[in-house]
Amino acid sequence: MAVEAYLPTVLTVLITAAIDSINPCAIGVLILMVSVILGGGKSIKRMLFLGGLYIFSVFIVYLLAGFGLLFFLSNLPLALTEYLSIGVGLLIIIAGLVEIKDYFWYGRGFSLAIPGYFAKKLHNYASRTTIPGIILLGAFVSAVELPCTGAPYLAIITLLSQYFDFNALLLLIFYNIIFVLPLVVILLLVAGGKRLHGIKKWKQTNRPFMRLLTGMLLIAMGWLLMLIANGTINFG
Repeated sequence: MAVEAYLPTVLTVLITAAIDSINPCAIGVLILMVSVILGGGKSIKRMLFLGGLYIFSVFIVYLLAGFGLLFFLSNLPLALTEYLSIGVGLLIIIAGLVEIKDYFWYGRGFSLAIPGYFAKKLHNYASRTTIPGIILLGAFVSAVELPCTGAPYLAIITLLSQYFDFNALLLLIFYNIIFVLPLVVILLLVAGGKRLHGIKKWKQTNRPFMRLLTGMLLIAMGWLLMLIANGTINFG
């Protein structure tokens, strides 16, 4: 017997976005960029402006990508959507298992991370602190990390596409606000006098734990997508 559901709820989106927001790439690039700005003798005001520009660029590109995927998935034929949901569910479960593997054996085998070639490019671009350079940096970070570490985002988009309406769009915007919130907090902490070394140490210390949480979340969401696809759970 099918179970009627109105998912994802605001809490589901909040938890997923909060876990996804501890993103090593986006945070690492922001820290590097801020280091370059302050090391070059720029003012705190200038740092806030350029940092805010970078965060806004990440937000817009990630949001537009989400809109595009949401619109595409919601307009697929129903029969195709069922098979796609099963496929996405399996993919997300595999991604979750990889994240859990990295909690115990990081660096061994395949990992969900940005390839070294692109990581090096991001570090090079982070030293260009012009306004166009910062905008392109944020866009490039979003474009590169989405296919590499965007499994939680894909899971939420696939869920939202099951019941596509104005509320789904609002939840997508809400997800992206939560996603960039740690970047805003880090920028304000630095502006308030927090040393970058402490933030870097916090990022490194908590990364394994966040991989474990992400992995557990992805497995649960992948399983949920498969239950929706086979009709066990129906969206009302």
